[in-house]
Amino acid sequence: MIRFDRVTFRYADAPTPTLRDVTLDLDEGELCLVTGPTGSGKSTLLGAINGLVPRFTGGHLHGRVSVDGRSTEDLPPQEFAALVGVVGQDPLAGFVTDTVEEELAYGMEQLAVRPDVMRKRVEETLDLLGIAELRRRALRTLSGGQQQRVAIGAVLTTHPKVLVLDEPTSALDPTAAEDVLAAIIRLVHDLGTTVVVAEHRLERVLQYADRLVRVHPDGTVGDGDAATMMTDSDVAPPVVRLGRLAGWEPLPLSVRDARRRAAPLREALADVEPPLGDTSSSSALLSARHVTVTYGQKVAVRSVDVDLHAGEVVALMGRNGSGKSSLLWAVQGSGPRRSGTVDVGGVDPMRQSPRRARQLVGLVPQTAADLLYLDTVGAECAQSDTESDAAPGTCRSLLDSLLPGIDDRHHPRDLSEGQKLALVLAVQLVAAPNVILLDEPTRGLDYHAKQRFAGIVAELAAGGRAVVVATHDVEFVATAANRVIVMAEGEIVADGPTAEVVVASPAFAPQVAKILAPQAWLTVEQVAAALQDREVAA
Repeated sequence: MIRFDRVTFRYADAPTPTLRDVTLDLDEGELCLVTGPTGSGKSTLLGAINGLVPRFTGGHLHGRVSVDGRSTEDLPPQEFAALVGVVGQDPLAGFVTDTVEEELAYGMEQLAVRPDVMRKRVEETLDLLGIAELRRRALRTLSGGQQQRVAIGAVLTTHPKVLVLDEPTSALDPTAAEDVLAAIIRLVHDLGTTVVVAEHRLERVLQYADRLVRVHPDGTVGDGDAATMMTDSDVAPPVVRLGRLAGWEPLPLSVRDARRRAAPLREALADVEPPLGDTSSSSALLSARHVTVTYGQKVAVRSVDVDLHAGEVVALMGRNGSGKSSLLWAVQGSGPRRSGTVDVGGVDPMRQSPRRARQLVGLVPQTAADLLYLDTVGAECAQSDTESDAAPGTCRSLLDSLLPGIDDRHHPRDLSEGQKLALVLAVQLVAAPNVILLDEPTRGLDYHAKQRFAGIVAELAAGGRAVVVATHDVEFVATAANRVIVMAEGEIVADGPTAEVVVASPAFAPQVAKILAPQAWLTVEQVAAALQDREVAA
């Protein structure tokens, strides 16, 4: 169905190719998972399938890419619209209408699908993705996860033979991600759709993959069955890393497979107490009382009370649309707040100037690049120093401490997701706020990048700051957070130490906790340390 024949691609002015001599054959009805480090070229590989690379990105492509026998060299991308459906990393950037129902119908209108067929497909897609209640909602009022499901639905209504998805579950809560993946798997099994997925959260997709394609940093590509490819992959989910630690052969790809083999490991850990951790008892840096946020008649946050303490890393979790982002913006002072108070050092950020509010509470939004508007990294850093009355070089120094090696001459939009996140975080930290709010910061980050980012977050907390991370990434929470707050329908329904909250939750428990339940282990590193201590004691 999809063939890459010795494809090499180089972006204009790039010193080396992004893809190098790629040869692939993907069959009909196959679910192919594309993996690789952040910035390795996964999105470029996906863009080449329907000709967006190089026709819209520029650059030079050598070799041949064909889909169902048709070459991307011979036909423009619009000619592939009925054959290849594409959902990018940023759903909002691809929307062309105002409401959910209109967006689902738009692609079919362009393909001249009959109105009665259009109506039927819209209804089927609304049910398939569980978004029927959103049909008349304005797209701009949806949460990031809801927008992502609509973007996938808008492609599914055209019934493409090939579906290309770039991080389709990155903005979805665990339950919504399972629903979307179940719908995709039905397309593969029942309709023979070929699905190509690039996803950093391998723990969600790996068990369903028929084939795994690994994009290496040098642009070369390898492929094979998932179990074989995972044996030596440096990018691997917790279930695979736990299997390596325990010496299981073949490596498990799902929690179910791992649990069947985990009895000896659970027995070896039976007399060891997992580190449960404690929430901070220090004085509150921020106190919010009775915070309520509304959008018209919709109540997004309902009379919430919360205290944030120095030295804490708090994970804010909950299903899509539960009010997490609205709470963060209301607390920071930039977002709407119908009622309630926020106290940071005796003042309310909402009552202060924007500059003073940033000095009290820093906020990195879901799309970090929204805060970047200049032409170079150096200009962004210099402007941040000026706006915060900081000494020249302050922002650059902070950026180097977070992620060294980013060239001042690079355009911010050309950075990888991890680099953009580091730059925006440095820009916010120049104002020296004691409270840092991060909204979905791990989107677009591979496991290694997330590990480095967890270290950055830990350093911020160790420096006496309070850090809040709104996220659906349960594995990052298990690694980085010492306290978890869960929201539902605008209210806080759980608040406590990480192990206490997430282990008891089928939706928010990390893979290691599910495999070793009822023991409250959260990460592979915890298990490895416990086993090593047992060996030393023995």
